[in-house]
Amino acid sequence: MAAGQSEGTSGDILPQEQAAPGDVAVAGASVDPLEELRAALRVAEARAGENHDLYLRARAEAENARRRAQDDIAKAHKYAIESFAEALVPVVDSLEKALQDESSSAGALREGVQITLRQLRSAFERGRLTEINPVGEKFDPHRHQAISAVPGDGTVAPNHVVAVLQKGWMISDRVLRPALVTVVQGS
Repeated sequence: MAAGQSEGTSGDILPQEQAAPGDVAVAGASVDPLEELRAALRVAEARAGENHDLYLRARAEAENARRRAQDDIAKAHKYAIESFAEALVPVVDSLEKALQDESSSAGALREGVQITLRQLRSAFERGRLTEINPVGEKFDPHRHQAISAVPGDGTVAPNHVVAVLQKGWMISDRVLRPALVTVVQGS
């Protein structure tokens, strides 16, 4: 018998039926295409369910991370000054003790104020708070505020600070308060 042919009941040789696309032969049995599609749908639905679950978990994790970041920012704002405040507490203690002491002489009081001032400057250094005292420096409008200008006498160059009326202050590289200065007039 030739390949691709089968023997009929009457002994006639008939061409073998052609398989339809999607038909799968399993050990001599054919599978229903509709059943095959239902099985593929179940697999796709299972995968979709898994992906949806993963999506929901990722979304929840992202929301939790966002909430934690907001909490961290709120705490940073709330407690940002904590280390600076810890450095200032001993200064307040020293000032209170000085006011309680009624038996001190003027010299002892002055010495106590100097010690307290050193504590305060130390606290400022730890907080990166520095003073601006620009005597003799060139006038810088970003760090100084000119209150008046005086004619030059030749000892200080024009547009330079000749006197500081009030020191300025900086936090790191940002001006907290500009120095109030008198400047020599330009020529």
